[in-house]
Amino acid sequence: MAWEKAGLLYVPQSAHPKLTTHASNPLPVWLHGDVYRVYFSGRDESNRSSVGFADIDVVRGTVEYEHDRPVFIHGEQGTFYSHGVSIGNCYEAGGKRYILFMGWQCPDGAHWLGEVGCLHLSEDWSLHLDSDTPFMALDNEDPVSLSYPWVHRKQDGMYRMWYGSTKTWDAGNDEMVHIIKGASSQDGRAWHKTGTALPFALGVAQAFSRPTVIVDDLGYHMWFSYRPGGNKSTYRIGYATSEDGDAWTLRLDEAGIDVSTSGWDSEMIEYPYVFEHQGRRLMMYNGNGYGKSGIGLAVYDGPR
Repeated sequence: MAWEKAGLLYVPQSAHPKLTTHASNPLPVWLHGDVYRVYFSGRDESNRSSVGFADIDVVRGTVEYEHDRPVFIHGEQGTFYSHGVSIGNCYEAGGKRYILFMGWQCPDGAHWLGEVGCLHLSEDWSLHLDSDTPFMALDNEDPVSLSYPWVHRKQDGMYRMWYGSTKTWDAGNDEMVHIIKGASSQDGRAWHKTGTALPFALGVAQAFSRPTVIVDDLGYHMWFSYRPGGNKSTYRIGYATSEDGDAWTLRLDEAGIDVSTSGWDSEMIEYPYVFEHQGRRLMMYNGNGYGKSGIGLAVYDGPR
């Protein structure tokens, strides 16, 4: 197996009414030394998610500090993030740091849906909403629902984005078709959509979420969550590669990580975040209950 599990890093502590359960979508941002500020989406009693954080030493595997309140709270009724905030990754553009997120909505009498919002990560590490309107809204290209953007800045200064888009809520096998598409930008703010990036297959991999991308000498590498369909299917972590970041090949059998035989990640694994630290490739990810059981760490032990 290419990924060696290093164990459970963080378990949500019910530190605040808005962070009662879950630590989903871990986003590590380097703080100092071996310590990362790990933002995550926690939930309240009504299942609405807000953003909290803990400072974690990724070498020692210890929690150095846990913040006792959310740093960003979901919106009021009627806003595009009224029922939750699920964070993507952090990137710099124009001298500012941004975190894009999936804003959840649960309209009365209708299916839930998502649109993409934008947060500023300030120098004091606080989070502020960029605009009351979506950063990326539903449109003719993506008319149903949007999710989990990941942004990468290329060496030539251009930006690439991979994000989730729903084609249908039910493909006939009790599962949605939610695919990963691409977009490009010159400034990290205005985006041109480039269409489907990752192929999908009904009954094999048709519900994708939260892509995370690493670029090295071998090309582009993407890890993501996926479900095959069926009313009992649960998330697994998948893998794909690309030479240029446009055309991707699914390599699900080469993901190198799967559920454990018992414990906190024995039912599902999902929402990976892959990053490099001191020459090692690390993955933070969630386990059972969509992040309810906490955040774990895995270390890459494969070819580079």
